[in-house]
Amino acid sequence: MTIRRGALIGCGFFARNHMNGWAEIEGAEIVAVCDRDFAKAERMQADFGVAHAYADAEEMLRDEKLDFVDVVTTSPFHRPLVELAARHGVAAICQKPFADSQADAEAMVSACEKAGVPLAVHENFRWQQPFIEIADRIAKGRIGRPTFARISFRHGFDYYKNQPYLAEVERLSLMDIGLHLYDLARHLLGEVETLSCVTQRVNPIVRGEDAFTSLLSHAGGAVSVVECSAFAKYEPDPFPQTTAVVEGTEGTLELTRGYRLFEHHPGSVTETNVDVAVPNWGEKPWQVVQQSVVAFERHFIDVLNGKTEAQPSGAHNLGTMALALASYESAATGSTIRMKDWREGGRG
Repeated sequence: MTIRRGALIGCGFFARNHMNGWAEIEGAEIVAVCDRDFAKAERMQADFGVAHAYADAEEMLRDEKLDFVDVVTTSPFHRPLVELAARHGVAAICQKPFADSQADAEAMVSACEKAGVPLAVHENFRWQQPFIEIADRIAKGRIGRPTFARISFRHGFDYYKNQPYLAEVERLSLMDIGLHLYDLARHLLGEVETLSCVTQRVNPIVRGEDAFTSLLSHAGGAVSVVECSAFAKYEPDPFPQTTAVVEGTEGTLELTRGYRLFEHHPGSVTETNVDVAVPNWGEKPWQVVQQSVVAFERHFIDVLNGKTEAQPSGAHNLGTMALALASYESAATGSTIRMKDWREGGRG
């Protein structure tokens, strides 16, 4: 078996899930970790038995023989790191948000295309087991042609305890969770033709929007509602579950809290438990998210081995980025955006 040699860049809070995931995957080995805060890199190195730790990514790429890098930094560092990897002929996984601007996202895609190396974006919601199951049933025609969907992520979880920088960013929920939800909408219903969005700032401690509601029309006639709140009050709090309804011409798929998936047809309904086992390194309520990291990473090794195309690739994620960025314009102007005409900052 070919062992793909990788390096992790960024040793913060969520990166530990990435490292635990890589430890489960045959055919992959993380041989180096890197963080500008070298103490963080050293802790990750010690905790996971990694051969080398670095404070400088360029030094690491120069010294190590790598097949890929897994970039788990904040977004301002994504473009320089992905372009650096491309210059060294190394494939890249990039954490979301892929970039802060469409121009930076396009530059990363171009750099990897010119270098001839894969670029994937870590949009892990589509790799959660409930949505793998929903997408599979849609593809098999179980509910006919999809006509409507509602994708909802509403909770009151304190993001800011482990990631305090989030409270200070000016673009919050759309660029944090919204990207995941828009990727799901595209994945399940197809490309988006028009978008309208309303944003809210509900929690007084945050600078950016922490809630939004969007209406999307899709090619082929389907419509979806995508909604998110990080300050909703429920007991018990449903975080980090995403609920969804997908209606089709022949039936409806309904994902409820507790990871219960109902398939409705005239005169009948079936229920399936689409929860997953807690990984031996994981814990509730994170199990579905943690298992999705493993599923995505395993998929990326198949990409490197030429077995499949990246889902989503950097090129595909340009469309998801466009939806998130256009949402700010829609919310600010109260307008409906026709996506084929939208350009960042009116450019093009």
